[in-house]
Amino acid sequence: MSEPDFWNDSEKAREVSREQKMTEDRINGYKSLKARIDEIETLAELSEDDDDMALEVLSEINSLKQAIEEKKIEILLSGEYDENDAILSLHVGVGGTDAQDWTQMLLRMYTRWADKKGYKVDVLDVIDGDEAGIRDASIRVSGPHAYGYLKAEKGIHRLVRISPFNASGKRQTSFASVEVMPVLTQEQDIEIRDEDIKMDTFRSGGAGGQHVNTTDSAVRLTHLPTGIIVSCQNERSQFSNRDMAMKMLKSKLIELKERAHKEKIEDLAGVLKDMSWGSQIRSYVFNPYNLVKDHRTLAENGNVTEVMNGDLDMFISEYLKQSNNGTIELQK
Repeated sequence: MSEPDFWNDSEKAREVSREQKMTEDRINGYKSLKARIDEIETLAELSEDDDDMALEVLSEINSLKQAIEEKKIEILLSGEYDENDAILSLHVGVGGTDAQDWTQMLLRMYTRWADKKGYKVDVLDVIDGDEAGIRDASIRVSGPHAYGYLKAEKGIHRLVRISPFNASGKRQTSFASVEVMPVLTQEQDIEIRDEDIKMDTFRSGGAGGQHVNTTDSAVRLTHLPTGIIVSCQNERSQFSNRDMAMKMLKSKLIELKERAHKEKIEDLAGVLKDMSWGSQIRSYVFNPYNLVKDHRTLAENGNVTEVMNGDLDMFISEYLKQSNNGTIELQK
């Protein structure tokens, strides 16, 4: 049986609408910058003998500098998939219950970051932890350059804090990994042979799955040549869950193909089963001091609460700038 055509009319219309909005936003963004420059020039002329207005001009100039920096970062997002939506997956690492709680904290952090960017977040799959937190989660982040920004977050994230689950009040180190994959557009779509896929169904449950937990509508797909597994349980029907799981699988294969520097998807067979994320890319220290430090760029922020509430742009921007300068290796 041939693979269903997942690119239905509504999906195609959504893609066209998205591309149109991105183009309009880019044009309007530059028009807005030009208007602000003209306004500041006018204010500067009027502020020669007005100290209060001069301070206002300085404030506007600093705000304009920040907006220009953001536009510069957008220019760096020129990769093949940088304009695409992203699928972000979180996986619990070493640390027991604390690591499961940490994984949930990261999910909240990325959701808040996306909200601040005006992006849409759809929960695709969540597996609850044994006592607290979550073991795994996948979300789709939709918006201009979502993958271009979030690719900076791939890797191991390390937490150091006094454990709320330890009666002795000892400091605990926990780990979680972040995967980021581009959501493919129609032009980027790839073909996967039916015989290379194993599909299992199971009962939906957990966050995002309550409304369908009376039927075996959740879907788990295994790509047999590589052993890659994806699952989706958020949609209302088994077909919709398989649709989204297939898109997740294709995105993961593309992302891993790029990481492994392979020419074709078929070349991945037997290569990626033991690939690991390596050492941590960032540490979040809650105790004995407060500091978030990126080990690739050396960027730091002493306001841990601010970072956990989604203030990640400084880390992402620094990564993209240093990657563009060749200071650090660019994440695919």
